[in-house]
Amino acid sequence: MARPAPAPAAARPSESNALARLALAEILLASDDPVECAQRSVDWLARHAGAKRAVCAMLDPESDELRALAGMGVTAAQMKRLSVHRDEEAHPVALALSRSAPIVFGDGQARVPAPFGPGPFVAVPLPISERPEARVGILLASPPSALLDREARWLADALGQKLVHLRAARRMLESEHRLQRDRDLLLSLINSVPDPVLLTDTEGRIMISNTRADALFVAREDHTEGRQRAVTLNNMLFSAALSRQAIEDGTRREILLVNPTEGSDLLFELLSTTVQHPREGTGFVSILRNVTDLRSATEQIEENYRRLRVAEADVRAERDRLDLIIDSVADPILVTDSSGKILLMNAPAERLFTATEGSGKEVQRAVRTNDAHFSSFVTNVFLSAGASRFRGEISLADPQAGHPLPVEAISGKVLSEHGEVTGVVTILHDRTEALEKARLYEQLERASKQLEEKVHEATAELVRRNELLQRQAIELEQASQLKSQFLANMSHEFRTPLNAILGYTSMLLQGVNGELLPPQKKNLGRVDSNAKHLLNIINDLLDISRIEAGKMPLHLEQFELPTLIGELLAELEPLIHRASLSTSTELAADLPPLMSDRQKVKQIVLNLLTNAIKFTPQGAIRVSASYDAARDEIALSVNDTGIGIAEQDRQKIFEDFRQADDSVTRQYGGAGLGLSICRRLSSMLEGRIAVDSRLGAGSTFTLQVPRQGRRP
Repeated sequence: MARPAPAPAAARPSESNALARLALAEILLASDDPVECAQRSVDWLARHAGAKRAVCAMLDPESDELRALAGMGVTAAQMKRLSVHRDEEAHPVALALSRSAPIVFGDGQARVPAPFGPGPFVAVPLPISERPEARVGILLASPPSALLDREARWLADALGQKLVHLRAARRMLESEHRLQRDRDLLLSLINSVPDPVLLTDTEGRIMISNTRADALFVAREDHTEGRQRAVTLNNMLFSAALSRQAIEDGTRREILLVNPTEGSDLLFELLSTTVQHPREGTGFVSILRNVTDLRSATEQIEENYRRLRVAEADVRAERDRLDLIIDSVADPILVTDSSGKILLMNAPAERLFTATEGSGKEVQRAVRTNDAHFSSFVTNVFLSAGASRFRGEISLADPQAGHPLPVEAISGKVLSEHGEVTGVVTILHDRTEALEKARLYEQLERASKQLEEKVHEATAELVRRNELLQRQAIELEQASQLKSQFLANMSHEFRTPLNAILGYTSMLLQGVNGELLPPQKKNLGRVDSNAKHLLNIINDLLDISRIEAGKMPLHLEQFELPTLIGELLAELEPLIHRASLSTSTELAADLPPLMSDRQKVKQIVLNLLTNAIKFTPQGAIRVSASYDAARDEIALSVNDTGIGIAEQDRQKIFEDFRQADDSVTRQYGGAGLGLSICRRLSSMLEGRIAVDSRLGAGSTFTLQVPRQGRRP
């Protein structure tokens, strides 16, 4: 039967073991190989815990089998035989894996194909801190002892977390490699296509494109201005064509683009289809097929065909000349002889100058009126001397609609071989639309003048309001200065009686005037606590007043951030312990010394840490520091797993006397001055504070300050 391992002694490990633990922890932190971590761990058990034989096995998450990673005092064949499924409850190693505490197996009690052979051994599961019921592996060692049990417990906690992190990192790296391989394959495939291929979103923004598409739609900063303009024009033309393509789904369209290199026109046939992606949403896959040469050939064929028709028309010119003119023009055309008689007219002219037998009297009257006006115009053409062309206006009427029809008449004389006038060809052009445009243009001019007057009036009003706002801004600034001076004076006035209250309360609690009863001590303790709380609020108000008044001194000195963070965590240890929170630090290896005001940096980080403790009912707090060499800045971040901050409240929390909402103020207390002071102090240090948070998921406050602060 297996029996639980004896509980470790309450005494703290010796100084040598503590140093050995520290050395092993540094090795585990620096290593990225799970096998190396496991081997260093079992070797450490042999040197510092008296283990003669030891094996570290890791649980495969896919097969749920334990497989040996490293061993000490055992052969490779014995380690290879250690393969146990976690569901084999009858197996002692699987049984130990399901327990939360180590188990010792004695002689004859564990018939295991283990690497030890006969003899007792202790089995210690490797836990996962984020999931107390889960295990990442197991640690087997022999012979059992109190020292081995204690050191193995500590090693299991440290090694378990390291193996979990390495396993997660390996999965992430494999996923990234697989994703990059698939992306490279996709890019190589679309780059092999001779036509431009693009994947765009519904706004027309390019998400994926091949090299031929990049040549048309992508320009770098070092490219010429002409190429950049051509690329911009191509993107606009493509977006417009794509929007029409989305409306007419499934149709092919032609799009005219510009060659960014040569500046010539390129004609493409656009083929697009809609795709749906569960994460990216709706998109369009488009293929552009160059049909410039095909269109040029088509145009050349059409031009040759047109020339052929012209040649045929020239052959029939004498016979079909008048018919061709009349049939090819939409305006009314009339041909008259030298006496003014109409010889030929086209269909639009017939509508104005002919009436059928069944036409009404109004139609016939309009036709006669039109004929009279036209005859008078033609007579003037014949009487005009010299000019072969004549232009004038005639007032006609539409026989069918009955409304006036102003037209412009352009007439040309037809001369014989001897120069005699044999006829007149007249084209009538409807001026209704032109007159309407002229009328609309006059209205537009009047409206433009009225709009210009209104703009002048609005501009004058804006100037007046701007002057009023400037005066109000000056008054507000003066009021803010008076407020800051008032707060500074009143803060000093409040601190004097509060210090007296604190002093007398401390004397009473110390029993200067005699021993106090428990209820009296309790009530005086409340007085002392609330007076200190009020004093802290007054100090915060005084700090804000001094900063606004520009009287907060700045003392630059060089200091190490790890030392400062260590001091802060030590000072807050009682609060962290009372809140049952876990803390961790993540400091970059290349972190340089910081030249700044140490006290103000400490005050900012202290406020961020106390806020993290206050607003984190359970979970963990992490303090990290990194160095940005490009900006020469150091970033200090405080991350918690607390209640979080809504997006609309992220800027409000940095204002004076403000928290996220009233319910938070009632539950957690506070005057709402801490983050306001942090923001003002960071500005004094030429830095800034940023926040990243989600409701229920915690918050991260980051202070960024220059590595080398400048003296005021």
